[in-house]
Formats: sequence, C-alpha cells, structure tokens
Amino acid sequence: MKNLFIAGNPGSGKTAVALGLALKFKELGYRVGYFKPVDSGRKSASGKIPGGDAVLMREVLGMEVPAGLISPIMAGPAYLNKFGGKAGTIDEIMDAYQEVSGGYDIMLMEGAVYPFALASVGLDSAILAKKLDSLLVNVLKVEDDYSLDQAIFYNSYMACMQTPVAGTVFSNVTRTLLAKAEDIFRITLEEKGYKTLGIIPSRPEIAAPTVGEYQERLGGEVLVGHEHMDRLVEDVIVGAMTMDSALTYLRRSANKAVVLGGDRADLALAALETHTSVLILTGGLYPDVKVLSRAGEKGVPVLLTHQDTYTVIEMLGQVSRHIKPTDKVGISIAMDNINRYCDWQYLLKALDS
Repeated sequence: MKNLFIAGNPGSGKTAVALGLALKFKELGYRVGYFKPVDSGRKSASGKIPGGDAVLMREVLGMEVPAGLISPIMAGPAYLNKFGGKAGTIDEIMDAYQEVSGGYDIMLMEGAVYPFALASVGLDSAILAKKLDSLLVNVLKVEDDYSLDQAIFYNSYMACMQTPVAGTVFSNVTRTLLAKAEDIFRITLEEKGYKTLGIIPSRPEIAAPTVGEYQERLGGEVLVGHEHMDRLVEDVIVGAMTMDSALTYLRRSANKAVVLGGDRADLALAALETHTSVLILTGGLYPDVKVLSRAGEKGVPVLLTHQDTYTVIEMLGQVSRHIKPTDKVGISIAMDNINRYCDWQYLLKALDS
C-alpha cells in the first residue's frame, strides 16, 4: 500500500488537493482511502464543528468506516488544557489507521490545521507522516513573497526530520501572483533542491467561504436572506468610512461581506447598491426596517451578531471554505485542478519508487 500525506496551513486548499488527488487515483483504477489523524475540533459559536473533511471524503470515496475513526484525535487551539499536555498517543492513531486502511491501494492522509500543530506532543505533520510511512506533499497558499520563504522553511524542516517529501503545491494563487509563482517561486525552489508539483490558480467556487459558513462561525441571527446563504464571500470590508467616500470605497470589491453597526443605516443602504454578498451587523443593534426591506429586494442576507466589530473580524479571519459531499461543482473543480495544474504523474512514480 502507498501512503501520501498532505500538509498545509488554513486556507491553503489542502483538502481540495487531497480530494482531487483521491478522485484522480480512483479514476485510474486504484482503491483509494482517506485518513486524517488529527482534526482541529474547533467549534463555531453555534456549536457546529466546521470542516467535516472526514465526512466529505468518506462519502465521496464510498468508505464504510465511521467518520470518527477516519479522524481519531480531536485537538483544538487549547488542546493542552483538554488533554493535560497529551493530545492522544501515536498508538491510538496507528490503531485507527490499521482499521481504516484495510483493502486500499493508496491511502491519502491530511495533516492538522498547521504542519507544526501538536509538535509539543509529537503529533505534528512531519512526525506523523514519517510514522505512517508516507510521502509528504506541502500545500501552501501564495499571499506574498513570504510564502516562498515558508515553502523553503517547511521543506528544509521536513528534510531535517528525515520525512520524505514529494514536493510543494502552491494553491489558491491569485491572478496577480501567478506569474511570480511560475517564474520565481518554482525556480528558486528548484535551486534549493525542492520540487514544485503544481501551481493552482484561485477559484472562488472552492476558495471563497459562503455566507452560511460565516454564519456558522459567528452564530449570528439571520434577519433576511435565508435562501441566499450559499452566496460566496471573496472579501471583507469594515464599514467605518464616511458617507462621502462610501460608494467609491465599496465599489472596489465584489462579492464582499460588509461589517458595520446596526445603527449605520445610511452605510448599509449604500453597500446594498454595490456587489455585496452579506451585511454583518455588530453589537446586537437591529437595523432600520429600510435596510431589511432593501436587502430582501436585493437577495442579500443580513446577519445580526452581538459581538463587537473587532471580534467579528478576527472570527471571520478563521473561516475557510469547506467542500461538502453535495457540492458537485466544488468536487468537480477539485479534480479539474489536479488534471490541469498538478504533476500527478510524478506523484504516482514517486509513490512507486
């Protein structure tokens, strides 16, 4: 059996890469399974756990084991408080892996929320990939030049840990950074002795969170627009500008979430005249009825939350898109990205060697 471990940061698209590779290998006739040793277990304000990667892969691949066995360890940002310095033993993970992996040609495994997560208890991605006899792939989102440094750092660390690495996939790359990724990132990595397996352009259909995912994280009340919670959010803007500059500022971004106080009816109405996906009203202040009426006409959801604006912005920064088993478009795009932008042939050869 061949094992491939996908590691990456939040928003990097590592689940989409794992999904696309799983479907590609399955298309080629391999029996493919999935395992996520450590899940973040981070709950939203509504009590739901965002992610559901184990559920997604279980459904898509037709696996017959419980999702709880596919992701045996739950460890959020305060895992030391919960586990007293011990997030779970490697024996628990290995036992679950043995039970899940039976009968498959290729096991795709996905790392925790960060590659370094749970290093204090010996369960970071480098250690787990090595223990599970896996070939590792780093998946990184390109945000700026530091992303190249991050790729070099992670590859160097894996080499120091003697964890076999197939290469790096740069994912969710914006149009403005595609040329730099191709011409500078790829070449620099090769000069350092590391392979670039793919450069995947950003596609909002699977990269941008939905209004519903924002609502799950905030736990806010939906005042209008229940039927439009699947709208994509590509940008977040804080409504702190004056009315004189509002329209000019708001027109700069499409498919955006506008975060503002419920008492800013003038600004809310202005935002509704631009490409706005959702209004998020902070401080528990109910808006003017004119705002709700206009939002209903425009098909724009309005969320009311009791948190302050600063807290809301922090919480929204933790939200990333999660493909669901019913998301046929997202699943199709994940596989298309692998076919068009990733060297999956190299990966298969590397797994065979």
